Amino acid sequence: MEWKKLIKLLYPPVWIIALLSTICTVALVYTFIGGYEAHPVAYFTYVLSFYTLITVVMRCIKVIPKHYRTAKEKVYSNPVGEKFMTDMKFRTHVSLYGSLVVNLLYVVFNAVSGFLYHTAWFFVLAFYYTILAIMRFLLLRFVNRVGIGENRFKELRRSRLCGYILLTVNLALSGAVLMILYQNKGYEYHGILIYVMAAYTFYITTLAIINLIKYRKLGSPVMSMAKIINMAAALVSMLSLETAMFSQFGKDMSDENKRIFIMLTGAGVSIVIVTMSVYSIVKNSKEIKKIMENNTNGE
Repeated sequence: MEWKKLIKLLYPPVWIIALLSTICTVALVYTFIGGYEAHPVAYFTYVLSFYTLITVVMRCIKVIPKHYRTAKEKVYSNPVGEKFMTDMKFRTHVSLYGSLVVNLLYVVFNAVSGFLYHTAWFFVLAFYYTILAIMRFLLLRFVNRVGIGENRFKELRRSRLCGYILLTVNLALSGAVLMILYQNKGYEYHGILIYVMAAYTFYITTLAIINLIKYRKLGSPVMSMAKIINMAAALVSMLSLETAMFSQFGKDMSDENKRIFIMLTGAGVSIVIVTMSVYSIVKNSKEIKKIMENNTNGE
């Protein structure tokens, strides 16, 4: 009986969960913004927030699968939805449109911010998002004109071109790291927003890794390059999150230790991006050379 009572505590009515979520959100925001993290009342807020989080998770575990199945049936009943879920080429095509639009918005936002606030930080970010936008535009233009899997030789060349362009991401990355280290630049997320951004960053990084492996098995250079670009963007987001974490929680850490962590993370991200770029360039170049040799021998 005692266990049943405890289990019931994990499944309170929805209105209680909504009320507790509102109270905890307001309390946490007030605690972090006001600098009351060590106040005795704050510990009660943390415990209540933890309990609320558990109730939300338990409710989601109970409710989401049913709604997921219903939503999935509706998606598959729609021709476009079914194609998006089952056709990876079509899904890549659609995602390229979405990611390109988002990149362009980031470019405009950071460029305007650079002019308004007269700081090179935003211009460095605008340069970074411009590189991503150029690569995604080239891939999207290729898919619209040629298509995925229609011309292997052209697909290899376009993927290799994007591999070369991807190397320039390290210029923007190096500039950003230097400004973080010596000009105290970086991202700041106040209150609960930092937890939201942390969850989002880990989600897109995990998804980027899964898609990189999954789409690589399909053997399409363009689709693989699209996922490599997503991976590069996710890794840079991890670096940005680290600076935000230091800003929020690293007040007791020395500046020297912060610099060491940022340098190590920046170097790691840079090495991974360069490795992916060089691997893509070499792999595509070898296959291009092989195709050209076969065509020459065939003649």
